[in-house]
Amino acid sequence: MIGQSAAIISIAAVLAVVLGAAATKITHTELIESRVDAARDRATQARAYARMADEQARENAEFAATMTERIAERQKVIHEMEGELALAHVRIAETKAKLGAEARRADRAEARLVDEGARLEDAEQRAAEAIVLAAELEQEVIDLKAELLAWESTAAIEMRRHA
Repeated sequence: MIGQSAAIISIAAVLAVVLGAAATKITHTELIESRVDAARDRATQARAYARMADEQARENAEFAATMTERIAERQKVIHEMEGELALAHVRIAETKAKLGAEARRADRAEARLVDEGARLEDAEQRAAEAIVLAAELEQEVIDLKAELLAWESTAAIEMRRHA
């Protein structure tokens, strides 16, 4: 019986070692699989984040290009308005000069007072229209400059927000 017990204990010991080795192998295999799965998940996340970063960079570049284009357009409009304003000032000066010439001509030629009076009224009306036009153009230039400043501020805020 002692021989049988020793045999049974030996078989049980060998079986315990074999089962322990099998359990260790199974645990090791599952550990490796979980690490591979985790690495695969991290790689997938990294690719997704890279795509998101690329998309955000593209959107930022598009926004910057759009805002740059808008600013350039507004600056062009402002430049054109400033040119129109300068031309209006020249017209005002010319109209004022014509008005003065008409007044002197009226003083010298009292015989043609009625004709010169009509011309004077016309010149005064053109001068008033030119002054009104100049004031409107000056206000429009001021408004456009304010709008440009607001857009530039918005663009700077958006650039900082996306950065």
